[in-house]
Formats: sequence, C-alpha cells, structure tokens
Amino acid sequence: MENEKRLIIIDSSSLLYRAFHALPPLTNSKGQATGAVYGFLLILFKAIKDVKANYVVACFDTKKPTFRHEQFEDYKAHRAPTPDGIISQFPIIKSVLSAFNIPLFEKEGFEADDLIATIAKKYASDAKVFIVSGDLDNLQLIDENIKVYTPGKSIKETIIYDKEKVMERFGVTPSQMNDFKALTGDSSDNVPGVAGIGKTIASDLIGRFGSIKNLYDEMATDTAILKPKIKEALRTNKEKAFMSLQLVTTVADMDLDFKLENCKFGNFDKQKLEMIFKELNFSSMIDKLPTLIFD
Repeated sequence: MENEKRLIIIDSSSLLYRAFHALPPLTNSKGQATGAVYGFLLILFKAIKDVKANYVVACFDTKKPTFRHEQFEDYKAHRAPTPDGIISQFPIIKSVLSAFNIPLFEKEGFEADDLIATIAKKYASDAKVFIVSGDLDNLQLIDENIKVYTPGKSIKETIIYDKEKVMERFGVTPSQMNDFKALTGDSSDNVPGVAGIGKTIASDLIGRFGSIKNLYDEMATDTAILKPKIKEALRTNKEKAFMSLQLVTTVADMDLDFKLENCKFGNFDKQKLEMIFKELNFSSMIDKLPTLIFD
C-alpha cells in the first residue's frame, strides 16, 4: 500500500443529510445547529483512517434544478423541503473542508453524483477510489478500483460495497444497477420505474436478460417467457422504464477543472481548524487531527 494513491470522493450533500438524521440535535454556545457537521466529520475521519486515504475531494449538489428536472418535471418532487437545521450547516461544513485544503466541486445543472462519477471514472486507473456517501446512488460506479463507503444502521457502523457486496444485496452487478432501478423506481427521487415490479422480480429479470433494452427487445419478438401480469406491467410502462433509466444514470464525462494532485491530503491549516472546532464546541475533534495523515 506504500506510495499507492487512495482517493476519497465525498458525496457531501448526502452525507450531511445522513448525519443530520442519524444524530440528536446539537448546538454550539451561540445556538447554531452543529449535529450534522459533527456526524459528517465522524464518518469522514473514520473513512480516512479505514482506507488510509491520502487524497480527498468533496462534491456538492446545488440549489438549482438539474437537467433531470428538464427530462422529468416531477423529478424529486415529493421530497420535503430541506430543514433549516441542515441549510444552516452547509456553510459550516464547507468552511471546515476548506480549512482541510480539500477541494470543493459543485456545478449548476448537475448533481454531486455526476461530478463524483466523472472524477471516479477518470482517475480510477490512477488511484484506488472510495466514494463516501450517505446513500447508494453511486453503486453503479463500482468496479475493481472504485468502491462505495457508506454508514450502516448507525454512523458508527460502515459498509464498503464492492462488486460482490452489490451482488449479495441486490442480485445484480454494479453495471446493472441502473437497469435494476429503472424497473423498481426510486421513491426518494420520485423516479417512477415500472409499477408492479419489485426488487425481487427486477433482480430476476435483469439477471435473465442482462438489461432492460435486452428485456424489451426480447419481448418484441414475443419469445420472452414471462408471467402475464409482469409482461403487461412492462408493456404499459415501457416509456417510464426508459425515462427512469435516463434519470438514474450518472454523467461520467463532465468538463471539470480537476487535478488529482490538488487533492493531496494532509497539508491542512491546523490553527484554523482548531479555531473552527472550538467555536463549534468540537474539542474532541482537535485531538483527532494528527491521526488523519497517511503517506
């Protein structure tokens, strides 16, 4: 592992949400909510130590609608408004990451997942990549050099997804996850999928046919052996299935001014971090700083 480049890409928005909902509310002496930032840093520090990361970059969503909203007006339409307690903590986590000299990336019209996909796929041949995320949208990116690191039931537990772990949980390969979700839909993003097709059936169909394109091509020849109810659901929702596939597929070829060497981790502003942590009442975080540096 010596001299090996190990890059953590932080799915920052999803991680902050996950931390916010995983921990009881915390405030500093001025009444500023801080619990999401605290949980975010607990997960990040653990990830850095677990994978011995020596390169780190952070990606964020923006408030603006994305190209997916143009494809489907109701994309993410059912999501509740972002709680004020989370909104007020975004500037704080950005200031902490900046004090760590961790580059921050966001781009209007795109989601953090698109930035993550672009960076991961471009640099997977140069570094071992670990995507640290609060959700599983990035499982589609997993290959020999890309893994997804996510909290378990609590933020103290972690799961590292590789190809075998994805197969074990979903019954499909990482490269088939988009086809799987195109059938099952995704309620959190209001991706419709195919009504009546659950995870078990979707796993079976993608396992048998390889992709939804192959599935529908086979149905067009009328040689596909399917139960009548499943065949009818697929026929009725064909347009939604292919639209869902578009919605869940991340963009992996964005034009980003990204340089891996700018993400070298360890040259952080310890004095500035100590000042921020004291203001946040995170005194225990100060002691963790020397343990975060790996060659």
